[in-house]
Amino acid sequence: MEPIEIPIDGVLDLHTFRPAEVKDLLDDYIAACLEKKIYSLRIIHGKGQGVLKKRVHSLLKKDSRVASFTDAGATGGGWGATVVELTGTK
Repeated sequence: MEPIEIPIDGVLDLHTFRPAEVKDLLDDYIAACLEKKIYSLRIIHGKGQGVLKKRVHSLLKKDSRVASFTDAGATGGGWGATVVELTGTK
């Protein structure tokens, strides 16, 4: 499978990825954001049945680089997206 290039701009849309890819993708994306000194992220996981959201939140809870996270506001996707604040340390 060809690697997919994702822009590192603080917004990660997971709609085109399989749940099995999320762990490594999220880890790599957070690392890339920190390298670019991007500390506020929006992760779009969609609303659906909430399976992907639960997976993302579970991974964020375990990541020491994550200072906090919450559902996005109404203009940012509501509960179909998660806003993440990073600690600023690798």
